[in-house]
Amino acid sequence: MHSVHQLYLKRKEISTKPFKARGFRVERCEICRLASTNCICQWREQTDCQAGFLLLMYDTEVLKPSNTGRLIADVIPNCFAFLWSRTEVESSLLAILNDKKWQPFVIFPQEYATPSLQIINNVPVLTSDKKPLFIMLDGSWREAKKMFRKSPYLSHLPVLSIDLNTLAIEDKTSQYQIRKAINPNQLATAEVAAHILALAGEHDTSQRLTAWFNLFTYQYQKSVCRTNYGDPQALEKYLSLLTVK
Repeated sequence: MHSVHQLYLKRKEISTKPFKARGFRVERCEICRLASTNCICQWREQTDCQAGFLLLMYDTEVLKPSNTGRLIADVIPNCFAFLWSRTEVESSLLAILNDKKWQPFVIFPQEYATPSLQIINNVPVLTSDKKPLFIMLDGSWREAKKMFRKSPYLSHLPVLSIDLNTLAIEDKTSQYQIRKAINPNQLATAEVAAHILALAGEHDTSQRLTAWFNLFTYQYQKSVCRTNYGDPQALEKYLSLLTVK
């Protein structure tokens, strides 16, 4: 049971009423949160990735079946997840940020960050005793901005901002058809993580996460009464990556 699923169970336990988002009547797998008939758990497999991720999740985000942060935890062994709070910070979260084996980076767009912060556009080469820890603010765009501005314990950390125009990818638009973004250039959390992994030199894991994300979005749309814009070959493409050594 990875960190995001543990957080999901914790958040559900403290809920005072059932979470009723769109599609709440669908019978879902408790692990992948897809419709039970479209479950992908049998194909979940983690990679040998040196980078780590820390997900700060806004309140009910972890309860949403459409959340893609859990896909990162599906693929990345070193993935931590916490509920964000403006007034309280878990000691275990601070312990991870202060752990000398990690070099934390806050992932956030440069154009919305405070100019006085240390902002970088590439993952720097780290010493052999350090591994990158990418902090993802997981929620709606409005919620992510709030978390960024009201988390003083993150303010001393470097901000890593990705520029899609500099990345070697053909299609720079989001492939996330489940929720409608305010801006067409906005990416889902798992999509951002895949690009970050590529910047960090974790190309195999980046491809695996992208393929897992594509499989998730295709399977998710199977239980929605509208056109499925996902890739019908998503499973085949994902499985082909599992056989590559």
